[in-house]
Amino acid sequence: MTTPIEIRVPGDKSLSHRALIFAALANGKSRIRDILLSADVHSTASVLRALGVAVPVLGADIAIESKGARAFARPSSDLDCGNSGTTTRLLAGIAAGCAFRSRFIGDASLSRRPMRRVARPLIAMGARVEIEAGDGLPMVIHGGALRSISWTSETASAQIKSAILLAGIVGGVDVQITEPSRSRDHTERMLRALGARVEVDGTRVHVPATGALHPLDMSVPADPSSAAFLIALAVLSSQTSIVVPNVCLNPTRTGFFEVLRRMGASVQTVPGAEQGGEPTGSVEGAPSELRGVIVGEAEVPSMIDELPLLACVGACARGTTEIRGAAELRVKESDRIATVVSNLRAIGAVAEERIDGLVVAGTRGPLRGTVRTEGDHRIAMAFGVLGGLPGNEIEIDDPACVAVSYPAFWDDIGRATRAMAGR
Repeated sequence: MTTPIEIRVPGDKSLSHRALIFAALANGKSRIRDILLSADVHSTASVLRALGVAVPVLGADIAIESKGARAFARPSSDLDCGNSGTTTRLLAGIAAGCAFRSRFIGDASLSRRPMRRVARPLIAMGARVEIEAGDGLPMVIHGGALRSISWTSETASAQIKSAILLAGIVGGVDVQITEPSRSRDHTERMLRALGARVEVDGTRVHVPATGALHPLDMSVPADPSSAAFLIALAVLSSQTSIVVPNVCLNPTRTGFFEVLRRMGASVQTVPGAEQGGEPTGSVEGAPSELRGVIVGEAEVPSMIDELPLLACVGACARGTTEIRGAAELRVKESDRIATVVSNLRAIGAVAEERIDGLVVAGTRGPLRGTVRTEGDHRIAMAFGVLGGLPGNEIEIDDPACVAVSYPAFWDDIGRATRAMAGR
């Protein structure tokens, strides 16, 4: 086996969004290094600027000076969130606590994604929310004085939870959220790191009325969702190990690596320093013989973005792989259940769609065909991993859509596949 190759992946997308938002909410000068320079993060920066926050041109090391909630001002135009659901839902929480009107818009894909799920708790807190058509964007929020809330969420969603927490911070009110299972806790960790009191009891989060937040100073660790693609490629390869350094190892984000291990994969982690309340470390994947696995509903939140990739890995494993309790995939950038299954079939794999998941059978034969991404970056990257394996011939119809989360994806996959071929 060759010496492992090291590939650095971009900063974490979830943390990059939140770093910008919390720098805007803090009092004083915040410093952010290694932020993800992707389309979605640029959307958050753009919307914050439209709300009056002095966000500089994004780069490797930026500073943001703010006056906390007083920094936000009435926007003079619509708030264009592009393709970013995180931008929309988190900043909806901030808009709910501001005494002015904000109108959120996005691209065609984002405009189809459900927004009433975030509107309901904000309305219960006292904001007025208008969804102009169906369940998606445009969405108008008339913010103002808010009241405390104890909200029980029907789905485990870090975006809904974060919107409520952010509304509570801006509105200066006590908030409590209970979820059916634990979702990503980046917002809670960052709040605590900036001096807020955060109480967590199982799936319940309570944040009392909070005063000024301390300025943020952090280097954004690498995105585990981006690292997952390279680790999967290494695990499926015949001779090349890949090490990804400085990855965010938050336990609400590492479910994919745990499931890979359950499939028989060699995946090792080495702890590193903490950043912004987040544990980090390096992750190494090595060639492995994989067997199929069942992923249940309780595991879904910790690997929601990696489930299309897991289905593709399952197409190369012995036996069948089944994903259950993942109906949330239906309302992502595409209907990821239908899109994954149709594309697996298109390249020669055997897959079956279920209401809340899918089943895929492993195959030893080469996989060949054209993948229709529906403009979804996770679909492009998941099938890009399969396309990087020797013997497979897979064409991606919209390779550029990866810019939403991982602009250098094809360069990094190319480097890894050249290493596999000994070039």
